[in-house]
Amino acid sequence: MQNVHRFFGDSATVIVEVPRGACLKRDAQGRIDLISPVPAPFNYGRIEGLLGGDGEPLDAVILGPRHPRGTCLTLPVRGVVYFVDGSSRDDKWVCAAKPLKRRDVALVKSFFRVYAFAKRIRDRLSGKPATSRFDGWHSAAVS
Repeated sequence: MQNVHRFFGDSATVIVEVPRGACLKRDAQGRIDLISPVPAPFNYGRIEGLLGGDGEPLDAVILGPRHPRGTCLTLPVRGVVYFVDGSSRDDKWVCAAKPLKRRDVALVKSFFRVYAFAKRIRDRLSGKPATSRFDGWHSAAVS
């Protein structure tokens, strides 16, 4: 897994997989992976060429305007969401064209707290260990 702190301020190539406002998450082959009852509050995707702690492409939160699925962007890395999904580290890099504001950070942190809670409920209902959790946040300067 990559040490995100050394990338703060550097640019990363991100590919949008879930546009802001969408309820469908698709896998790399285009098959439906998840149907959310709540629209995504930001674009979600992956960092091209890097793997996360779960062995999958590194996840990216892409702040700013809505972008269509498949859009490739080069954006600065502004922060990281520390997340555990099941038993695997599954951090998410936060990328944005503009420096983060406090409300951006609050939105991302709130979303991942709720997301972890929902995943634990889903896992309990399906008889799996409920270990997903939001483990914190780190960013460069926030205005």
